[in-house]
Amino acid sequence: MKSLFLAGAGALLLGACARTPAALPDTTALQTTAAQSGPYRALNYQSPLSGFETYDPSGPASWRGVNEQQQENN
Repeated sequence: MKSLFLAGAGALLLGACARTPAALPDTTALQTTAAQSGPYRALNYQSPLSGFETYDPSGPASWRGVNEQQQENN
């Protein structure tokens, strides 16, 4: 435990003794927006709930009848 503390303290001490911090890279080119011309398609908002049908719960039915209805629909 003591050796880990000394290693961490030594790393902080050496980091504090550095001459000057390195300069950050120039990011102005990354902040500009993309060109609006080109073969891009317009993205329109589509609701994730479009086409959703609500179903009201019905009473219990026989499994045989429900299975036959499902087979007829497929």
